[in-house]
Amino acid sequence: MLGRKEAPKPTSPGEGNGHNPNPVSLLTVVGETAKMEGKFEIADSIQIECEVGGELVVGGKLVIGEKGVVHANVQTVDAIIMGHYDGNMVATGNVEIAATGRVSGNIQTDSLVISKGGFFNGNVTKINEDSAVNGTSPVYLIDDKRLDQQLMQR
Repeated sequence: MLGRKEAPKPTSPGEGNGHNPNPVSLLTVVGETAKMEGKFEIADSIQIECEVGGELVVGGKLVIGEKGVVHANVQTVDAIIMGHYDGNMVATGNVEIAATGRVSGNIQTDSLVISKGGFFNGNVTKINEDSAVNGTSPVYLIDDKRLDQQLMQR
């Protein structure tokens, strides 16, 4: 069964200008015996309570419920995993593996939280780890920095 939960509509002028960073709806896919396979592109957020395989591109938050089983490569902003996930994930925001969550695969994200009881088997790569190497953040040797400070004091 597919369902969409709508957020309340804005009532004052200017609130509905499309610049709200939070998704306005949550697509829910439910069905203990339902199985879906393919490439899915979801602009907002999605909660999965069935079996899904293939590829998922989610513009908001991916929630894999306790009954959810996902075998897919995923690109998302945030993810909360309370069911089973197997695949490679790129999340530009946060990933949380709940106490009931079971994850096998590689995750690339800025933040990973594993609750007590949660299971993770794979590799984690920090997304912004490369920015310091590419020169966007200055790197100083301690001695060089001290030398620069001493030269400025003179």
